[in-house]
Amino acid sequence: MVEHGDIRVVHRGGSKINFREPVITSDSRFLLCASGECVKVFSSSTEECIHDLRGHTDLVTGVLLKPSNHLQVYSCSADGTVRLWDFTDGILIKTYVIGYPIYSIHASAKHEGVIFVVTATVSDKRTESFQLVAVHLPQSGDQLVEARELSAVLSNVSSNPAAIDFGRGGEYIASASGLLLEVFFFKKQKAYRFSLKEDNKKGGKNTFMCISCHPKDDCIATGHEDGKIRLWRNFNHQKEYTYTTLHWHHNAVSSLCFTPEGTNLLSGGIESVLVQWRYNQESQKDFLPRLGAAITHISVSPDGELFCTSHSDNKITIIQSCVKVSAVIQGLVKGENVKTDLMVDPRSKSLVLNGKPGHLQFYSLQRDKLLYNLDIVQQEFIHELGLQQFEVVNAAFDASGSWLATVEERKQKDTELELNLKLWAFDEQTQSFVLNTTISAPHEDRITDMCLCHADESQTTVLVSTSKDGHFKAWQLAAAAHTEADEGPSWMCDFVGAYHSMVPQCCCFSADGSLLAVSFQEVVTVWSPASWELLTTLSQPPGAIRNLCFGRLSCSKYLLGTTANNLLCCWNLLTCSLEWSTSMDVSLLLADPISENMAAFCCQAGATDLFLFKPSEPRPLFSQKAVCSGKVTRAVFAPREEMLESCEESSQWLNRSQLYFLTQYMDLMTFTTKAEEDRLMAASKQLVIDDTVAMTPFYLLLGKHRQHENQVTPSDPSAEREPLPQGSVAIKELLQTPAHVLPSTSFLCSMFVRSLLISVTDTSAESKPAEEEMESEKEEEDSEGEMETSSSRPTQQTSVGVGVTESADSPALTKAQVRELRRVRKLDHSWITGLLDP
Repeated sequence: MVEHGDIRVVHRGGSKINFREPVITSDSRFLLCASGECVKVFSSSTEECIHDLRGHTDLVTGVLLKPSNHLQVYSCSADGTVRLWDFTDGILIKTYVIGYPIYSIHASAKHEGVIFVVTATVSDKRTESFQLVAVHLPQSGDQLVEARELSAVLSNVSSNPAAIDFGRGGEYIASASGLLLEVFFFKKQKAYRFSLKEDNKKGGKNTFMCISCHPKDDCIATGHEDGKIRLWRNFNHQKEYTYTTLHWHHNAVSSLCFTPEGTNLLSGGIESVLVQWRYNQESQKDFLPRLGAAITHISVSPDGELFCTSHSDNKITIIQSCVKVSAVIQGLVKGENVKTDLMVDPRSKSLVLNGKPGHLQFYSLQRDKLLYNLDIVQQEFIHELGLQQFEVVNAAFDASGSWLATVEERKQKDTELELNLKLWAFDEQTQSFVLNTTISAPHEDRITDMCLCHADESQTTVLVSTSKDGHFKAWQLAAAAHTEADEGPSWMCDFVGAYHSMVPQCCCFSADGSLLAVSFQEVVTVWSPASWELLTTLSQPPGAIRNLCFGRLSCSKYLLGTTANNLLCCWNLLTCSLEWSTSMDVSLLLADPISENMAAFCCQAGATDLFLFKPSEPRPLFSQKAVCSGKVTRAVFAPREEMLESCEESSQWLNRSQLYFLTQYMDLMTFTTKAEEDRLMAASKQLVIDDTVAMTPFYLLLGKHRQHENQVTPSDPSAEREPLPQGSVAIKELLQTPAHVLPSTSFLCSMFVRSLLISVTDTSAESKPAEEEMESEKEEEDSEGEMETSSSRPTQQTSVGVGVTESADSPALTKAQVRELRRVRKLDHSWITGLLDP
């Protein structure tokens, strides 16, 4: 067993960007949000991710602009640290070590040098409680500082940052938890508490959900579970407080936010509608509907120009003053559970899984960005509780990415199961998948597994589906000649297989497509796709088969399977016998498609362990205990764009592929090495933002050219002697001129090519005047002074050319003599060669 501390589990791609409230910078140009173990900086106009602020070693739980410096931002994490960043340059300025996991962070301009964090209360109670603590930040020049001066402000607060807010610029702080509202005045050092009954007379739930304090007036807005909003006033008196009630939301209010001037109150909830209430004129309200998913957070830029909403589908919407949506930043959509397996699109190398209801999402792991959604169901989704609708439950790609197979099903209470099998062909023109064939009711019962194979020998694509009806079916792409003239090729059933009336559970093709393995309860059957002949059966040891997987490359002769009796078995297909078996509760078994490596996730004692191995070797390549809590049922190997160069045996399996898996909390995790983390950290520090241009891939290319121009000064003789192409006027005009006023492409092409030519200079200083004589006559006339310095005799120039060293006392040629000499040199003397021929 090989365990290595150099490899650790991290949130890499697809982290939640809706976990905490996003922050808009003072100039409304950038948006910052917590995303896994880093802070992402997005451009509010281009939606591009500009920086990843990396440094935390655990989940980032809060992001906050520094009140005294609008170019710096605080971030807090469960790793017990608060970090101060310069987000424009992506530089870590200072790290404050608190020593306790931090769940949220708050600050006010009136409390300079102090931040307020929420930490867990140390107690012996089984129920976890939280407290609001003031942290005095020490003034130190060191980058790593221990901040141990803590003072408790409020106890029994909520870990939700939306339930704590400063009022009147920091005169008081309000906290809501359960049915209790608590307001603490800093000047009086006194707290006032106000409680509500659990249920009101009409049966509504009064539980506090969120809170927002008016920036100028003594008014606190609270959102409740029954959809009501209460505006509290006179709360500086224990008995004379009052509140008014606003009601539009039919379900819990998830977020509230006052605008910077306090003229409007924004609210949102499950309705996917942003409601804008006029302060002191609450009967007047505006709506921005159809935002796509339930609103989880609302924030406003300091200048009030931009609103921002986070949504339950891991999306951030940027809104211009509650009028229109200006930008949408979409993260990896995570539902309650993932019905399909995690897949990698062979063409785009993107991660594919369930997305919006009825959709498959294609997510780029390298760019950490959603590429597009593919509508599978092609029906309008109705937001109604308890309504059964079609959902995508299975999907599979072929090896080339030319075909995609999907299964969608709907089960009503008193009706039969509705089942559709759809085949999608990749369209080169639209660069997306287009529906080719729809098969209604492909099986009589639910489909349990599905796999696609493209056999090189037969040049045909085969789809195999297994079902609880006791059969597996092979679907084959029929040639265009077998269909009607106006239709292209479509799919049809080629074979129906069964084995002793047993129910098939899973199926798998070998890497070359020559074998098909189908498990029937305790028996593994091996078939030939060429003739659909049953080749052999494997039935030792007993136990229902849960997973099947063929070996790859040099291990292609092995077939591995897991059983319900907690056994991992390996069969040798050459001898048709059991090669080895071991006792372990494997929840997921998968193979790396570009190596011999296989991964087995094993559930033990409420946590999941990982084992990396080759079927031909008894010793695991790598193992790690407790990679996450709960059971892992979805994982995939994704090929790397750039191969790593790790020399250690325990981490070589990460060189070409990266292993991603989903936890029971729908967090996408991966494995990384310390060297890779250092490389990413160094790359993020090298990026510099221009004040006028967002950091896009095109800007990174242009930025290198600008850096070179700044480094080379006009006084540098080497720069004058050998000008580089990227500094040419042609490229500057091409990149800086608006597209609608540029000249024709043919003109630009010739100008661009001429700009790439570099003049060749001779090493001899004396040869320079002779080279100038070889230029055009027009250039000679413009530079008369240079031509007068030329001092060669006509006889020498006509006979030996440029290679003659001229004497200092040679008589200078007049301008008329130079022109006559040039005219003579340009005469055609080819007739002389004709006379010399015999």
